[in-house]
Amino acid sequence: QVQLVESGGGLVQPGGSLRLSCAASGFALSTYTMSWYRQHRGKERELVASISSGSINKIYEDSVQGRFTISRENAAQMVYLQMTNLNADDTALYFCNIDSRTYGSLKPWGPGTQVIVSS
Repeated sequence: QVQLVESGGGLVQPGGSLRLSCAASGFALSTYTMSWYRQHRGKERELVASISSGSINKIYEDSVQGRFTISRENAAQMVYLQMTNLNADDTALYFCNIDSRTYGSLKPWGPGTQVIVSS
């Protein structure tokens, strides 16, 4: 079965860092462009960062560029999001999935992992 399981979220102070992990199973991660998404409270899910299958190309939303780094380890079926200099606007439920800009149909959403940036 196809599964995407996010982890690594938590409560951090502004300026802090977190590293999110996405464990994929049931499909060949290495063949897909992967993305991180986030959903702010009361808002729709939005694309945050994307990484090509071979890690050659990476794309970030303007609000996170320079602060977030997306990476992947295909052999381990893992995708990561290193987040630094976090601010309150980064508070959201974070998900991973195949890239919505590339594919017309996504994999089933995982549970997501909650990031809360607060003092």
